[in-house]
Amino acid sequence: MTSWVDFECIKRRVPITAALERYRIQLRRSGKNHLRGRCPLHGGEGLDAFHVDTAKQIFHCFSCQAGGSVLDLAAAMERCSLREAAERLSGWQSISAIHIDQRPPIMERTVTKKIKLIPRLGFRLRGVDWQHPYLRGRGIDEVTAAEFGVGFYSGPGLMRHRLVIPIEDEAGQLVGYCGRSLDGGEPRYKFPLGFPKSQLVFNLHRAIAARQSDVIVVEGFFDCLKVYQAGFRSVVALMGSSLYEDQCRLLVGRFHHIVLMLDGDVTGRRASSVMAPVLSAHRSVDVIKLPGDTQPDMLTPQALHRILDRKGGSTQIQ
Repeated sequence: MTSWVDFECIKRRVPITAALERYRIQLRRSGKNHLRGRCPLHGGEGLDAFHVDTAKQIFHCFSCQAGGSVLDLAAAMERCSLREAAERLSGWQSISAIHIDQRPPIMERTVTKKIKLIPRLGFRLRGVDWQHPYLRGRGIDEVTAAEFGVGFYSGPGLMRHRLVIPIEDEAGQLVGYCGRSLDGGEPRYKFPLGFPKSQLVFNLHRAIAARQSDVIVVEGFFDCLKVYQAGFRSVVALMGSSLYEDQCRLLVGRFHHIVLMLDGDVTGRRASSVMAPVLSAHRSVDVIKLPGDTQPDMLTPQALHRILDRKGGSTQIQ
């Protein structure tokens, strides 16, 4: 007899306002279905950084970039796995766990859930300059830039005069571009309106092709490029400092061991502390703690090998 908890049922039946009340999170109303206030996860300086949409049942912090459903909020507040959070939420709302014979564990069921289809992009940008000085300044050589299709684009459209970064899905199909500002213009990273970033993991198809049981997870595009260029082919980027449900499903469904190497700043360390328990409920996890404000893309190939070859400065979570 295997016991499992229905994540989707709990997310439907437990209002996110119940979690706010449970954890005594004080927010103020800023619209019919919108609340905002200080983030309870990182406690940051922004008085209005933490937003909750009570209609959509989601939260997001614009400072530490944490976000997700009522399950994600409970897991972050309790510092526990999603399954443990689901069980605790179930207890609050008197939702019984469902007992069914010969059912696989909850995560094994979750990873097989079909993710909403992301349409393939019907074109590729032409005239992308892989030799732009900005790339050299960031330590990206021409071979790596060409392989990833990263370069300066001077043509027409949304990405004009930006460094463009192609984003592929897990099958290697191009689904969009991100444009990096080089002149200080905002936003620094531009995505097409409505782009489903939370459903994708950058460079996942190459990491899968490396046929390794472990994967290195970093935050940004350039972190990923530098680690890949140093010879670690099984590396992916979250395109931010949050781990969303679909991204978690993609990672645990493909790899048996996950190495978190997020930025060494306060945001990165806090993000690691939130992600590690969630992932370690399903796979073995190493957390590499980089010093100070160090980011992976700041490290030399030699330094990356010293850290990653022996998991230097890491804390293993069983």
